[in-house]
Amino acid sequence: MNDELILEDFLPYRLSVLSHTVSTTLGRMYEKRFGLSIPEWRVIAILGRFPGLSAAEVAERTLMDKVAVSRAVTKLIRSGRIDRRFADADRRRSILNLSDEGQRVHDDVAALALAFERDLLQGTDEKTYADLNRALDRLLDESRRLDTLSE
Repeated sequence: MNDELILEDFLPYRLSVLSHTVSTTLGRMYEKRFGLSIPEWRVIAILGRFPGLSAAEVAERTLMDKVAVSRAVTKLIRSGRIDRRFADADRRRSILNLSDEGQRVHDDVAALALAFERDLLQGTDEKTYADLNRALDRLLDESRRLDTLSE
């Protein structure tokens, strides 16, 4: 590390470029094969793992903007990929679940995403992969700690 900021060597910038590149590539694949935007896929993915969430809970778990989640939910309801019902106790709270079609899309996209991950990591041995995961976990923890200090 040195004291001069060289953007292309700056870790936050490099992580952002990597994230953007991977997300854009996956997004094109999701759009072409399934007609899904990235926010729509994230809603499907989170409901596949945690059924019965509200839109606010989806936003919380995905760290997505509530407006982006709301738009994605609206499109997914219209396309028949998720179902919405209202909670008996609180009619303002909607409960979201994948429809049968949504579950099929989830399973197909998940297979595509996992294949992409395998291709991305091709040539990476188990130790390097474990080291990468440990480093990412540590960086995420430290970033969260620094975020709490900045409040």
